[in-house]
Parts: sequence; structure tokens; C-alpha cells
Amino acid sequence: MAIELKDDNEVKSMEQSNRIVAVILKELEGIVKPGVSTADIDRFVDSRISEMGAIPAFKGYKGYPSAACVSVNEEIVHGIPGKRVLKSGDIVSVDIGTYCNNFYGDGCVTYCVGKVDEDTAKLVEATKEALYAGIDRCRKGNRLGQVSRAIYDVAAKNRLGVVRAFVGHGIGRKLHEDPQVSNYVGPWSEFILEKGLVIALEPMFTLGDYRVSILRDGWTAVTRDRSFAAHFEHTIAVTDGEAKILTLS
Repeated sequence: MAIELKDDNEVKSMEQSNRIVAVILKELEGIVKPGVSTADIDRFVDSRISEMGAIPAFKGYKGYPSAACVSVNEEIVHGIPGKRVLKSGDIVSVDIGTYCNNFYGDGCVTYCVGKVDEDTAKLVEATKEALYAGIDRCRKGNRLGQVSRAIYDVAAKNRLGVVRAFVGHGIGRKLHEDPQVSNYVGPWSEFILEKGLVIALEPMFTLGDYRVSILRDGWTAVTRDRSFAAHFEHTIAVTDGEAKILTLS
């Protein structure tokens, strides 16, 4: 089960790990551009995590080879960085995990590379909107289904596919913990949010089919119809009032 932060030391440690994620995702705004390779992005992330006193949580996790998941266009999540070079019109999701002072951080942003078309821009903006709609429902006493419904409703309004194969999650002393935070009303819908609970919300929307295929590398998840996908993620802590976003710089 996800951690419920009990004292100031736990709060500060959890905040520190997630602050590193937030800083790097902000810095990537100046790095992600046409001509940059996905390996370039990963090297930057790996270096910055170490410079800031943390460990890349994804590197070696269940055999994953890189510090960041870098997923381009039809790639939804878990894209392995390599020689692929970004070009104008692409979108790229960069998912980062950190481990610092016995606590994990996790966050993701989808970046537009150069100028993207109208449908792609709408996809990216709607996925980000859904993330904040879900966060707005992360309040003490609410049920997790209210969070999932808020996320799903944004997708439905914009006629976007909602990926079901991957979900948000609890996080703390482990990278992935219960409860699962689905982007549709799923099996954890009756779970009640309590003060101190830390969860990662991560809507993943597509321009077409929500179904997923896994590439031969065993990691990279792509849309079955190869339509574009976007992915945003924040780690948040439930409080007495509005949720505290830990991965916001």
C-alpha cells in the first residue's frame, strides 16, 4: 500500500526526491528540440539525477536499461532511448524516476518538438488538462473513482482514446505500490483518499485506438493503430485541502 506520510522527515525526503524530477523535467524544455536524439535526452537525465544527489530509479528496474523512458509519437510509455532523432512535428514523452533518502519520485511530461499539427496539439493539451482535473479531485475523503472519472471525462469530451493497459499508482518507499490509479473508473474506485497518501497520477491518451502493442524490445508500448499518444504524470500528496503536487518546479 502507498505510503501515508507521518512526520516532517518523511515529508521532506519525499519532497526532495520529487523536486529533482520536477527540476529536470523543467530543464528538458530547453533540451528537447529537432535534431536531438532520444539517447541525448537520456544522457542528460542520467547526469542531472546524479548531480542532484539521487539515483535513477528506472535504470535496472526489472531490467530496464536507461535512466529515462523516452517515448516518441505512437510510443505510449517505456520507450528505450537510442539513435532516434527528433524532428519538428514529433511529440516525445519523458518519464523520470528518482530514488533519494529512501523515497521515490516519479513524473512525466509530453513535449511538442517544433511545430505540431492541430490534432496533436489538442491531444497534448487535453492529456495535461486531464492530469490536473484528476489532481483537483485528490482530496481527503474522496473516492479514487472520482479521480479516475475526472480524468476519463476530459478524454471523452475531446474524443480521445484512454489507455487501459497502464495506470497510475501509489509511491513512496517503493516505486510502484497500491492503490492503482486508473484513467477510467476501475477496480480501485471505492478506495477512500486519506491525508498523507502519496500517489502518482498519469493519464495516457491517444488520437485513435486505446489498445496497446509491445515492441520486440520487450518494453516499448505503442498504440496498436500507431496513432499518436501523450502522457503526463505528477506525484501528489493528499492533504486536508488541495492536493500538494510534489513534482511541480
